[in-house]
Amino acid sequence: MNDAQLLRFSRHILLDEIGIEGQEKLLQSHAVVVGCGGLGAAALPYLAAAGIGRLTIADFDTIDDSNLQRQIMFTEADIGRSKAEVMAGRLNAINSAVDITVITEALDETRLTELLQHADIVLDCCDNFATRQAVNRASVATRTPLVSGAAVRFEGQLAVYRPDLADSPCYACLFDGNSASDGACALFGVFSPLVGIIGTSQAAETLKILMGSGTAQHGCLRVYDGLSGDWQKFEFEKNPDCRVCGKH
Repeated sequence: MNDAQLLRFSRHILLDEIGIEGQEKLLQSHAVVVGCGGLGAAALPYLAAAGIGRLTIADFDTIDDSNLQRQIMFTEADIGRSKAEVMAGRLNAINSAVDITVITEALDETRLTELLQHADIVLDCCDNFATRQAVNRASVATRTPLVSGAAVRFEGQLAVYRPDLADSPCYACLFDGNSASDGACALFGVFSPLVGIIGTSQAAETLKILMGSGTAQHGCLRVYDGLSGDWQKFEFEKNPDCRVCGKH
C-alpha cells in the first residue's frame, strides 16, 4: 500500500484482526453483487469504502418511486435510470480507486457461473427465488463463497454458504423445491431500515471472509425480527441428497 492508502484505511489497519495484511487482501479481492436494490444499496457502499479492489454489480432494473422508501443510495432525480449504473457512479464518488464493472442485463446460471469463476465471493442481494437458486448453483459449481440476505415485512434473513469448504451446506439444502420461497418485498412490503440492517450485515460477513477474520458463520440461518429487535440462529447441516451440492 502507498501512503495515501495507509492513511485512508488507517482505522482498519489499527485493528489487530485486520492490520496491513487484512487490508491488502481486500484491495486484491473481487466481489460480485447480484442486486442493487435495498440490500445491495446498503452493502455496496461499505464494500467500496472498505477498499475491495474490484466490484461487479449486476441489476437489470430501473429506479422508480417505490424504491426510494428504502434504497437510500438513489434520489428522486434518479427515477427511470439504471440502478446498476447509478450505483456505480455513487460508489466511484466514495472510492475512485475501486474497479467497477456494471451489468445491466438479467443473468442466467451460465452467465453467473462465468462471472464467479473470476470472483472471490458473491453477495445475493436480489429479491426473487429463481435468481437465488441460480446464484447458489453457480456458487456451488465454482466453489465461490456466497453471502445471502433477504428482507420482507419485518423479518430479515442472513446466511453464509461456503462451497469452498468441505461439508458446508448450500442454499438449496435449506430452501429447495420449485415452489419454495423466502419472500419478496414487492408482494408483501418491507420495513425501510430492515434492508439496511441485513445489507450491512452481508457486507460485514463478506469482509470477514475475504480477510480471514472473525468467526465462521456458515451452516446457520440468522433471522432478525424488526419489531422486537431480536436475532435468532438456526443451525443446519449439509443435505447428502441435495440436488445441487449433494452426492449425485
